[in-house]
Amino acid sequence: MRYEGNIFRPFSEANSYLLQCTIGCSHNACAFCGMYKDKKYRVRNINEIKADIRMAKDHFGDLEKVFLCDGDAIAIDTGMLCEILHELKRSFPSLRHVGSYVGPASTSGKTMDELIMLRSAGLTKAYLGVETGDERLLREIKKGATYSELLAAGRNLIQAGINLSSMVLLGLAGRGPRSIEHAVATAKITNEMKPQYLAALTVTPVSGTILYRRVQNGEFTLLDPFETIEEMKTLIENLNVNSMKFVGIHASNYLPINGTFPNDRAKMLAAIDAVLSSRDPSLIRSDYMRGL
Repeated sequence: MRYEGNIFRPFSEANSYLLQCTIGCSHNACAFCGMYKDKKYRVRNINEIKADIRMAKDHFGDLEKVFLCDGDAIAIDTGMLCEILHELKRSFPSLRHVGSYVGPASTSGKTMDELIMLRSAGLTKAYLGVETGDERLLREIKKGATYSELLAAGRNLIQAGINLSSMVLLGLAGRGPRSIEHAVATAKITNEMKPQYLAALTVTPVSGTILYRRVQNGEFTLLDPFETIEEMKTLIENLNVNSMKFVGIHASNYLPINGTFPNDRAKMLAAIDAVLSSRDPSLIRSDYMRGL
């Protein structure tokens, strides 16, 4: 397999073949993200991509899962992206899942017909970085999209039949009253969007990012572990999407929480309350265990 630079994927794609279709991210300006700062965005040549698929076929034989890298494969021209998806289907008869990170602007740049075409060609799951439902915070983190634009992008993906995993960031507002505002607003946009999955991660300052510099300069105070868990509790308390899977087991989180709404809400809140009532550090992940 051939890759340029560091490769990133959602943790749920651990067993997927990683096919690099673009280099970097089409937006690449989020204040908290350092994943693609060493790359200039471009779409790889279709012949290179097909050659990689052939190499994967020779190496793995048949495959069930593929993830399209890098940061925003849906930004690729729809015709070319369909060609990639058709090539994957031809090469891997057992293919049942193709996932991709998707940006709000590039998603909104597709018509509904194009999104339906991509679903028909085999794009089954999209990972949309919503981060927050707080309009002011979206501007501060340089997300490049408003509340309404994120909502429209998510709804369009769902309407096209693509499973949506909305990704949000605990602790993104820092310490203070805005932590609660962030959690409540994030629950609100989730309730309106109605994704099949809500993946909650904990913000982690990465060297070279705007957020990292703000932390170093004392302009941003990170939540402590228990404040972060309190924010997760507020988020869960305000969610009301039926049959949505809450995925809070990412390595960045201090307390792994998983469940389906509404059936598992009480169980998830009870697990959180047990930790918050004791404030026992042994009940949460250490930074070492969080792999940071």
